[in-house]
Amino acid sequence: MSVVSEPVVIASGGQELNVRWQGVKVALATVFVIACWGYSPAGIRIGLLAYDPGHLALLRFLIASVFMALIASSMKISLPRLRDLPLLAVLGFFAVSLHHIALNFGQPGVSAGASSVLIQSMPLFTALLAHFVFKEQVNAWRWFCVTWGLVGVGIVILGDRGFGHVDARALLILLAAFSWSLYFSLQRRHSHRYDGLTMVCYTVWAGTFFLLVYLPGLVGEIVNAPLRVNVAVGVLGLFPSALAYLAWAYVLKHMEASRATMSLYLTPPMAIAIASVLLGEIPSPMVIVGAVVVLSSVVALNLRR
Repeated sequence: MSVVSEPVVIASGGQELNVRWQGVKVALATVFVIACWGYSPAGIRIGLLAYDPGHLALLRFLIASVFMALIASSMKISLPRLRDLPLLAVLGFFAVSLHHIALNFGQPGVSAGASSVLIQSMPLFTALLAHFVFKEQVNAWRWFCVTWGLVGVGIVILGDRGFGHVDARALLILLAAFSWSLYFSLQRRHSHRYDGLTMVCYTVWAGTFFLLVYLPGLVGEIVNAPLRVNVAVGVLGLFPSALAYLAWAYVLKHMEASRATMSLYLTPPMAIAIASVLLGEIPSPMVIVGAVVVLSSVVALNLRR
């Protein structure tokens, strides 16, 4: 009996160890994503010291596209179906082109911490799109969460630079959040067509294609930009724009989407911490209050769901 039962115990122990190691890898990937996307507002602010907002977006995603091409060639991802090309173009436009152009033009008007908080309002716009565009039923609780979250958005915008010093460019950050929510809503409804890596690659490539309108003058800015700025842009292109997306696809593959999304609400505190180190930015008390309101609303929205 002992000879028969011993392998069962060993197999069970090995399986438990594999499960724990898988959990550790998912947790590390999640922390990596939060750190990458937390760096993004500060990296954009540094990049804008020497680059036009359009040139910055293009260079960032040219770097990401090249890296994605290397990954795609090694993984041998499938070619897109012709009937899916319009969908992939739309996903790329909202996830990359419009989102990052609005973000780059709006970033000089707000602090890095406030920018990160406003981007996290994306679930509020997703709920509004679900009701007004996709005709889904939105109950009273979700309406309350959306309203509460929009109050927090107003607090962040009004309190970032102090009352009476509101910068209209903060609205561009909200446009970036809205654009991302459109991408998320469409991607969620069509994600069954391709695996996560394939969808990310074609989305990034399509968005980069639209950004090519900013190609004239890019080489001159690269040559004239200080080394510190070019390094910051390189980090933007490689980490938040490429590796973070791949890590996030890995997290979603091994974790329930709602639980994984909840972890992203740690991104604003990470962005504030990184901005304080790299830029010396300290968020105003009103931004912190607004962040609590916005994040509590989106957490309540997802918990209810």
